Formats: sequence, C-alpha cells, structure tokens
Amino acid sequence: MNTTLRATPLIALFAALLAVLGLIPKIDLPLGVPITLQTLGVMLAGCMLGPKRGLQALLLFLFAVALGLPLLSGGRGGLGVFFAPSSGYLLGWPLGAWVTGWVMALLPTRSPRSASVSAFMACALGGLLVVHVCGVAGLVVLANLTWTQAALGTLVFVPGDLIKCVLCAMVVHTVARGMPDWRFGGRTT
Repeated sequence: MNTTLRATPLIALFAALLAVLGLIPKIDLPLGVPITLQTLGVMLAGCMLGPKRGLQALLLFLFAVALGLPLLSGGRGGLGVFFAPSSGYLLGWPLGAWVTGWVMALLPTRSPRSASVSAFMACALGGLLVVHVCGVAGLVVLANLTWTQAALGTLVFVPGDLIKCVLCAMVVHTVARGMPDWRFGGRTT
C-alpha cells in the first residue's frame, strides 16, 4: 500500500484529535488568548506523525476552522479567529508541529524511555518555544503590546504547556511500549 494512502487517515485523525481537544472548555485570560488543551494536539501530531504529516494535520485543522467550523476551544471558528490576539498562536501551530516532528526525528527512540525523553524535549522546543514565539509576535502586531509585555504575558502559559509536554511524553512512552515499531518523528528507518 502506498505510504501516502496510509498517512492520509493518520493526518485526518490528528486533525480530528485537535477538534476533540477543543471540546474541553477554555480558560479566558485578560490577554485575549485562552488556555486550551489544543496545543497538546500540536505536540502529539509532531511526535507521532513527524514534521511533514504533523504540519499537514495542523494545516487541515486550520483550514476547517477557516471554513467556519467551530473547532477551536469555546466553539470558535471562521476567518475572524485569524485576526484576534490569539492568531499568532494559531498560526504557530503548524510550525510548532513541524519543529516538534523534526526534533523528534533527530533524537533517539530505541526504547520507550528514550522515546519519552526525546518527546519531552521535542515538545518543549516545537510545541512550547516555537508556538510561543509566534504567539508573542501576534500579540505585538494585533494587540499592540510591546515585545516585553507580550513575552511577559505569555509566561502564564508555560507551566501548563510543560505539563502538556509531560503528557505527550507519557503517550509516546505508552505507544513505544505497545507498538515498538512506531516511527516516531516520521522516521523512515
């Protein structure tokens, strides 16, 4: 079977996972950016699918959101969400999944333990750092905050995102134990 045909359901599955994570109520903050579990989906897509397919899953999800489907936490959707203060984070999701997958592909995954440690590091770099850099840029442009204000404002998300990194690492550990042939980070060998 063609690898593209095998990958298509996984890409759609991870886009759907992001939609399911959006059903969990958001926590609104004065910054204009809610706390959601959807960044966990970004991390999982990168670790489990790799850079290319993780990126594709996030682009598929954001395309559905742009079409107006209420898939973001709190039932949000449509083009307007891409012009809100949180849009930098949203636009950072595909890049975050790509970086997470790329880093995951470079790190060791021979054992469940090494795979989970690698997943934590990949998530911290791609799912946390990259997404937050994009989010800060969005806050500067759309919320008219200074770089310092935006960077300090985004610090409120870091403890929760570190917990999401741990959760993703736990999922990777479980998959590595149950499916030792899984190609984390989209490895070809």
